Formats: sequence, C-alpha cells, structure tokens
Amino acid sequence: MNARARTFIAAALVLGIASGPAVARAAPAPAAASSGIKAPPVFSTPPDAVALRKALAGVGARSEEATAALVRVGGTSGGWRGGAGVADVRTGRGPVAGARFRAGSVTKTFTAAVVLQLAAEGRVDLDRPVQGYLPGLLPAGPGGFEPISVRQLLNHTSGIPAGDGRETPFEEQYAHRFDVVDPHALIAAAAAKGPEFRPGRKQHYQNIDYTVLAVLIEKLTGAPYEEALSARILRPLGLRDTSVPGRAQSGIPGPHHHGYQALRRPGGGTSLVDVTDWNSSANWAAGDLISTTADLERFTVALFGGKVVPRAQLEEMFTVPTVKDFESGEDAVHTAGMQRFVLPDGTVAYGKTGSRYGYSTVIGGTRDLSRTLVYSVNSTDAKGPALNKVTSGIIMAAFTKPASSPAA
Repeated sequence: MNARARTFIAAALVLGIASGPAVARAAPAPAAASSGIKAPPVFSTPPDAVALRKALAGVGARSEEATAALVRVGGTSGGWRGGAGVADVRTGRGPVAGARFRAGSVTKTFTAAVVLQLAAEGRVDLDRPVQGYLPGLLPAGPGGFEPISVRQLLNHTSGIPAGDGRETPFEEQYAHRFDVVDPHALIAAAAAKGPEFRPGRKQHYQNIDYTVLAVLIEKLTGAPYEEALSARILRPLGLRDTSVPGRAQSGIPGPHHHGYQALRRPGGGTSLVDVTDWNSSANWAAGDLISTTADLERFTVALFGGKVVPRAQLEEMFTVPTVKDFESGEDAVHTAGMQRFVLPDGTVAYGKTGSRYGYSTVIGGTRDLSRTLVYSVNSTDAKGPALNKVTSGIIMAAFTKPASSPAA
C-alpha cells in the first residue's frame, strides 16, 4: 500500500470510520431534516480549548512527531486558534500565526471547485467523456482506455494509473527535489500503462486524475491553470496568501515554517532534514498549493456555504460513489475533491487532508458549518505509514462533543 493511501486510511481511523463495509454508506437523514424542519446544529457548544491545548503540548524542535503546528477551529458554535513549536529548529524562533505552508492534496478541493464552476456555467458536462474535450490524451484501442467521464476523474473512479513513482524512497526523491516535471509527461506515462480497471467500477485515489482535470481547465478557459484558479477562487475570496507556485518555484514565499523529515541514523536515533525548499511541479493541480490557515478557513466556510460552487454542483463534493476501493476492497470514501468521515457518535464530516514532506494539512467540517477545522502541522514523517499523534489529537479535540452538549 502506498504512503498516500496509508495517510488517508490513518485519517479515517482517527475520525472513527469503521474498517468494514459500512464506511461509505450514506448516513440516514435525520428525521427533522427529512420532514422539512430545520435540524439543530451538529455542534452547539464552543470547541474544547483545554483538549486543543493538550493536543499541541510537546510540539517543538525536540518532538518526534512535529516541530510546529497552527490550528483554527471555527463554526457557528464558536472558535479557537492556537499555535505551538518552532518555525525553525536552528534558530528556535517561535511559530508565526500567518505562516504559509505547503497544503498538499488540499489543492484537489480547489481544482474540483473550478471544474464544478465550469459545469455550472454549462462549459463542461460531467457525464461527457474527457476524451471528447482532450482528444488523443488517453488512447483507445486494444488495451487502451474506454470513455472516462469528467465526473469519474473528479471522484477517482477513472481507472487511470499513477504517472509517477509513488513508492520511490524519500532519499531518492530528496536527491531530485528540484527537478521540474512536465504534467503532460506524467499523463503520457500513465496512459502508456493502460487502465487499472474499467471506468466507474472502483475508486483509486490518484494525483493523475487531477493532473488531467487541470489540462481540461486550461483547455476550457484558455488560461494557465494557475491563472484560472486565481481568477475564479483566490482573488474573489481575497485569499492573498494562497498561491500555486508553478514549475519554476521551489521555495515558499513570505513568512513560513520550515518543514523537516526525520531520518534514522545508522548508529541509532534520528536527524532532521530540512525539506522546505522543494519543487512540487509533479503535484501541480493535485498538490502544489501554498496557503495559510486563515485563507483555508475562509475558503472552507465559503465552499460549504455555497459561495464558491453553486449548490446544485456542490452536491458532487458531498457524494461518495457506491463502489469499492481499488486497494482495500472496502467501500469508497472520496468525493469530488473531498472525503467523507464518520465520527464515533455518527456525526458526518467532510474535508480534505494533504501531505508534502514536512507538512500535514487538513480542512473540513460539518456540513452545517457548526464546526470547522483547519490545521497545518509540520510533521516529521508527513508521508509515513504511522499515525501522527499530534494530528490525531487535534482532530479528536476539535470534533469530540462534551458530554453536556445538547447535540451530543
């Protein structure tokens, strides 16, 4: 199982998703909602500040889990903000509230939003094969690709295999961290492998789906992906500290926390390798976003509130396809640009995780916006198989209802 898949499974386990086939089944609608009566908020009490502070305890230069963390819990039930650790282990400088960071696969939520905007405008049909918009990109014929709908790209049921080396060891990736990757070359490499499965039959979470979607965005808008994203989402929402660097940039502009990867020493113990500067062109529309917790909170609230994508198309982001996961065989959990989570008490939340070396990110919340969560954690093994205690502690502290809560 690849590191990215393990990351998502870990996140699912943190939020209490069952490992059995009940994972992706739609939760029954509350009686109040189905009868037309406005349902009470999922969360009606403020976040547990004590639990959140406890989750951040120990974060710092000497931590085995994370060197820094920034957290914003919000919603109609109240808010909490906090930070811990160091921005730079060499200087010991403390956390910066407005620090920028690599948001990883949270980029996919932005990309999906642009595609759904185009669908709302009638410029793309989600049921139409992407080959009709991008002829020649995915060859047909014996061993080739059947028609793949735009919706199947959005919810990872396309069957297109990965175009990059997903299991490449960190040391090799680090040695090539400044390499510039052409997204068209990734698509060609994926296409050369042929399909993993027939479109719509299974779900396999892959970056390549969103690389193809970015090419589609460029074709439909006549603008580079980065400009389309800026014009449609970043500028309208005032996300001034959010950007997609593009292929030429390897650093993080503006104030930021350094990211580190822990490596085991031959004689025992670990050392931290600074992974802040890294060219992320291979991730492009699937994972190249740089942002802040404030910007991502604003985006999350606007998105869930129907201010980014019209509500008819927004349903795609809250709809899980009724198929099995390609790797685990369990029910699918990914939607168009997000993922569905079920808390131990049955509460449903939606969101997106993201991981780049040195950086772990989450955006999400309950659909009624009574509770939202955004964090950036400088995990020392952000793409590893082990569950990070800091991130799991933050999620549980943010979404656990106190026993006295009327909504508990």
